[in-house]
Amino acid sequence: MNPIASHESATVPALPVAVSLFLMRLGVFAVMGIWTLDKILNPAHAAAVFKTFYMVPGLGAAAAVGIGIAQAVVVLCFLAGAFKTVSYSVVLLMHTVSTLSTFGRYLDPWSEHNLLFFAAWPMLAALIALFMLRRYDTILSFDSWRGRKRANLVRTSVSPVAGV
Repeated sequence: MNPIASHESATVPALPVAVSLFLMRLGVFAVMGIWTLDKILNPAHAAAVFKTFYMVPGLGAAAAVGIGIAQAVVVLCFLAGAFKTVSYSVVLLMHTVSTLSTFGRYLDPWSEHNLLFFAAWPMLAALIALFMLRRYDTILSFDSWRGRKRANLVRTSVSPVAGV
C-alpha cells in the first residue's frame, strides 16, 4: 500500500534522518553564508545584484551591509538550529525570492553563466524538506538542546509522592 496515498506512517531510523537533515542544513548554510558575507564585505556587488534581480536601484553600501547583518543573524540561527520555525521559514522565503527573481536566467540556460542558476532549485527543495522535517533535525540543534534541557528540568523538579 502506498503510505502517501493512504496517509499511513512510515518508520525510519532516526539517526540517518537526523544526519541527512544536519548535512542539508550545513550545505544550505555554506551558500547562504557566502551570500551574506558578500553583502557585508562587498556591498558594491550586493548593490549590483539588488539592481539586476530585485529591481532596487541605488542600494547604498550602508544599506547593503545592514541587510547583510540582518541576514547574518537569521542565517546563524538557521545554522545553529535555533528558533527553527522562524529561522528555517525566513531562509526558505529569502531563497524562494532569490530563485524566482532570476527566472529569466532559466529561460536561456546556455548564455553566459546562466546554467549555474539551476543549482537554486535543488537547494529550494532541500529548504522545503528541512522546514517540513525541522522537528527531526536534531543534531547540533539549539532548539533540540533547549527542549532536552527543559524536559530534564521538569523530570528533576517533580518528586514522586510516596505511597501513591
